Amino acid sequence: MSTVRLDPLLLQCLRIRSRSKQTKLSYLNYSPPKLAFNGGSFYNFKPRTVPVLRASSTTDTATLEISEASEVTFQKSFTLRRTQTVEGKVSVKLEQGKDEENWRLTVGCNLPGKWVLHWGVNYIDEVGSEWDQPPPEMRPPGSVPMKDYAIETPLKNLLSTSEGKTFHELQINFNTRSSIATINFVLKDKETGAWCQHKGRDFKVPLMDYLHKDSNLIGNKKGFSIWSGALGQLSAMLLKPEKSQPKDQDDNSEPMDTKQKNRNLEGFCEEHSILKEVRVENYMTVSVAKSPEKDKNVVRLETDLPGDVVVHWGVCTDNDRRWEIPAGPHPPGTKIYKKMALQTLLQPKEDGYGSWGLFYLDKKLMGFLFVLNLNDKTWLNYTGSDFYIPLSNASSFAKNDSSIHEGAGSSSVGVSGKTKEASTTASDAADPDGIINEIRNLVSDISSEKSRKTKSKEWHEYILQEIEKLAAEAYSIFRGSSPAFVEESTAETETLKSPAEALKPPAKVCSGTGSGYEILCQGFNWESHKSRRWYVELKEKVNELASLGFTVIWLPPPTESVSPEGYMPKDLYNLNSRYGNMEELKILVKSFHEVGIKVLGDVVLNHRCAQYQNKNGVWNIFGGKLNWDDRAVVADDPHFQGRGNKSSGDNFHAAPNIDHSQDFVREDLKGWLCWLRKEIGYDGWRLDFVRGFWGGYVKDYLEASGPYFAVGEYWDSLSYKYGELAHNQDAHRQRIIDWINATNGTAGAFDVTTKGILHDAIGRCQYWRLSDQKGKPPGVVGWWPSRAVTFIENHDTGSTQGHWRFPGGKEMQGYAYILTHPGTPAVFYDHIFSHYWSEISALLSLRHRMNVHCRSTVQIAKAENDVYAAIIDEKLAMKIGPGHYEPPSGPQRWSLALQGNDYKVWESL
Repeated sequence: MSTVRLDPLLLQCLRIRSRSKQTKLSYLNYSPPKLAFNGGSFYNFKPRTVPVLRASSTTDTATLEISEASEVTFQKSFTLRRTQTVEGKVSVKLEQGKDEENWRLTVGCNLPGKWVLHWGVNYIDEVGSEWDQPPPEMRPPGSVPMKDYAIETPLKNLLSTSEGKTFHELQINFNTRSSIATINFVLKDKETGAWCQHKGRDFKVPLMDYLHKDSNLIGNKKGFSIWSGALGQLSAMLLKPEKSQPKDQDDNSEPMDTKQKNRNLEGFCEEHSILKEVRVENYMTVSVAKSPEKDKNVVRLETDLPGDVVVHWGVCTDNDRRWEIPAGPHPPGTKIYKKMALQTLLQPKEDGYGSWGLFYLDKKLMGFLFVLNLNDKTWLNYTGSDFYIPLSNASSFAKNDSSIHEGAGSSSVGVSGKTKEASTTASDAADPDGIINEIRNLVSDISSEKSRKTKSKEWHEYILQEIEKLAAEAYSIFRGSSPAFVEESTAETETLKSPAEALKPPAKVCSGTGSGYEILCQGFNWESHKSRRWYVELKEKVNELASLGFTVIWLPPPTESVSPEGYMPKDLYNLNSRYGNMEELKILVKSFHEVGIKVLGDVVLNHRCAQYQNKNGVWNIFGGKLNWDDRAVVADDPHFQGRGNKSSGDNFHAAPNIDHSQDFVREDLKGWLCWLRKEIGYDGWRLDFVRGFWGGYVKDYLEASGPYFAVGEYWDSLSYKYGELAHNQDAHRQRIIDWINATNGTAGAFDVTTKGILHDAIGRCQYWRLSDQKGKPPGVVGWWPSRAVTFIENHDTGSTQGHWRFPGGKEMQGYAYILTHPGTPAVFYDHIFSHYWSEISALLSLRHRMNVHCRSTVQIAKAENDVYAAIIDEKLAMKIGPGHYEPPSGPQRWSLALQGNDYKVWESL
């Protein structure tokens, strides 16, 4: 599923990646961006000159007046990094040139970027085949051949005088006497690596009338539309379609056939909407000043965020940081949000750039809590948690507070959510001494006689949970001092089984990788639910998948769900889903078992949709067999008014986040997983959105249900510098490894790091990225290969969602990499049943034949601009990229086993 969130990765520009399904809110994650500001100066608030504000005693509202400066007890500037979606247009115009035989195709784009047209043609006698290169006379200047199948041509920058913006355009001239049937293209932004497609596929411009039956063709509507935006100069014109005459059948210079007679071109002009994610950086300055006349604190917020900014806020009276509504007066226009928080619209600055607000609070309060709401679906918070501003003895308190402390400079504020992005920067690392002091204070509190008498059992449990989190944070700091990972042990390697033995699972499995020889198939895509009989349809392909060599298949979420794809579960014991009913699922699982394929169930444990509302109208009461109340919902998600404890991970704000610290929740979920194992026959789990709860709970669930294989979806953003993917992704893969460690190694994780690096390496011809600073593979597979599940596409990134689509036409390079390297490779359903079938089949067969497994050794032979090459287990050699590589000659002899578009694989004789 993913968020996201956004990554903030730059994803495919057709849609926004919200690490989640389409029903999720856009609760963004932090990602290192390009510096981009929304007008005005970056920092307008002068340090330590915060005005003291007086409240009028004659009114119920806080009428604040600026007076002389007073003592500032707290001041901090936060950097707000977010992803902003910009909508633009791809314009396509077909028009007649200087005569009836010569025509022109013009492709334009009005979004900023470094745009390149990746294009090719289909010839009349090869309709439906792969792309072909156009004839040399058709190629505009600056065109670069992409092997033998396509051309890449940069678009020219044109300044639109009507709007003062840059418009990108490319013209392709062609002659109707040629045998070209269609011109195919996609747009690529070289700055981000994002691809713009048409309905998830290529743009296809038909040059033959008989082709118009294809629903993916553009220009089917005859006539012209009016171009807007950067083509404003054409807005006063309505272009009329011109028709070219059929070719003279007596012309002997070029053979004619029945297809050629159908060439009857009509001009057209169309615009197609596209979305591009742009990284934007803003700031938020928070200061606390003492009022000299009253027992009050004045909190001032100032930001350069554009548009209406609503502060969703409250206060706390002790270290629990539980939200409370303070007594009035409140800022003008403040509204009460569901009796649990206040919402105040910040006031616009006089210069029009940004907004500000003042909050007049009693000094007896401990802290000021808030999050920012930019619109109904976009929230900004602090590294996945609420902003917390200390009010009581703020200066000293901040020194020991792990959520506020930082080194020199300002901190980075994360934007939490699916699309799955990095959480904090190094400047946000907590002070180890502060953490130790916090742990000591908490231990002292729980052990004191007074505490034992006055505090409830729930309070003691809460303190223990906080100690667990602080200990985990201290451990992460210890590990973060240098790249940390778990090396494969010799004992573990010695337990590997042969492929024949792999079909027999051990009596007790303590590894997340089964036998080590697994090859995983994702057995569905984003559209599979639409037939409502997917289980029946997939059963027809069981033997074919077995013949290809798959050993494990991942099936879609089986439960009743608010969203048809299954990722918003409701009644967990109701297995009648959009994919089919419970009996059809059991038959399908049994069919896979009969051919020796293990089956993974896709289980969503992080969140659950409620059946009933509480007294405040909030959906947080559950029905069905697991009829939980709001104690099962975490307390720190402002949307669902949970009465549980704080979340142990990132919140998924589209549905109530389950509090796994509750004993009854864990026991119920363990019972449900065991029931699925027994009743349905699942052999293991694909765990959705595991970033939302502590990996130790996953360990508990897996030990109870005893899966043969388990893999978690821990998804966040890779590291970027100035819009470019950073070479060093150690921090990203470390976060995945830390989660695997938290499960005690009982589960593997999808190697998102490897996928992201393969994107840039293959898409931008930067194959040097595929080697880290120590000469190892740069993803999780380079540090802990037995727990790395490698992949290039899934239902979120590919399919019809296309949130982070692999570079088009280069998928087989990706498969040549993951199917020859260690780790557990996963192959996407859409790629299996496509024109890649035979190539994927050959790679699978070779992996089995050469006994490549999850702990195989890798010796990187080349990692240069245009080629990557490696030798695996000293018996298999491979290379990807257009550059040259041959295995070394010597005592060891090599035979070319497979080759395809920019990849080769050799086996040792």
